[in-house]
Amino acid sequence: MKMPRNAKPWMQGAVVGAIAVTVIGFSWGGWVTGGTSARNTADASHQAVVAVLAPICVERFRGQSDAVVRTADLLKTSGWERGAVVEKSGYATMSGSSTVDSDVATACAKILATPAVPK
Repeated sequence: MKMPRNAKPWMQGAVVGAIAVTVIGFSWGGWVTGGTSARNTADASHQAVVAVLAPICVERFRGQSDAVVRTADLLKTSGWERGAVVEKSGYATMSGSSTVDSDVATACAKILATPAVPK
């Protein structure tokens, strides 16, 4: 089979174009692989769960009889240790679960350490 004389530049252009479209699509076009998409979905759903459970933890923490003292103790600890303090208190363990989600405890501690704004 004999190819036309101008077929080689057309084929080279198609290959270069395909490579350019792929590079542009994945770098600037927002394309992602299936694995990245699954990871992003899992991260977003975990963040949504933390956003829902952290206020429950805060209410449980503030509902204890010595909440003022415990909150003052929490504020005395360094910022990176506060999540562990909330974990040890047990208020970040949700009903039906036997384990503590450290992200919930950290979010709960962050809310507890933020001064309340008067309404």
